[in-house]
Amino acid sequence: MSPTAMTRPVRFWLIRHALVSAEARAVLYGAADVPLCAATLAAEAPLYRRLATLLPRPARWLVSPLSRTRATAAAIFAAGYPAQTLAVEPMLIEQTLGAWEGLPQAEVAALFARRPSHFWPLPGDARPPGGGESMADVIARVGAGLARLAIAHAGHDVVAVCHGGVIRAALAHVLGIAADQAQTISVANLSLTRIEYHREGWWIGGVNQMPYEP
Repeated sequence: MSPTAMTRPVRFWLIRHALVSAEARAVLYGAADVPLCAATLAAEAPLYRRLATLLPRPARWLVSPLSRTRATAAAIFAAGYPAQTLAVEPMLIEQTLGAWEGLPQAEVAALFARRPSHFWPLPGDARPPGGGESMADVIARVGAGLARLAIAHAGHDVVAVCHGGVIRAALAHVLGIAADQAQTISVANLSLTRIEYHREGWWIGGVNQMPYEP
């Protein structure tokens, strides 16, 4: 069965995980399993309460293999959303930066004469040594994964707590834009991005929406 054979849409509610620790933010952490910032987690309690009211019920919940996504989901449950079973989806893992993980951003940025964005040190086609992925690789991975998930969860709401690079890749896949363009999309921590798959194709319901309380 292909996505075009679906009769009911699937709605993806993509949430970027909470802010990570200051030590992790000082370097490129990529797919490293780093902790959340405990102080920010406490200070942003209103955002979790708002997410708990905004997210659909019922829904199927997915997280990446990294603990920061599970911890973010747990905080949403603690804020009022009924606790759910979390299915680990490997496709949702953040961009793997290989040998460059753990290095300061400025050190990696200095390797390139050209960068499409001042907000990310790597060009979209740069593949880090040591088994890393380029942003173009992530777009291909996430695009294939979305097609698979659209079939598996047809007719359902899917909440996916994942990563900024994954959400940019999902938008790049839906919009058909290149990796360099995708890296200019802002995806804030705890922001909500909504995409849907219908028989007619993909539809974007919102990007980088912050869950501020009304």
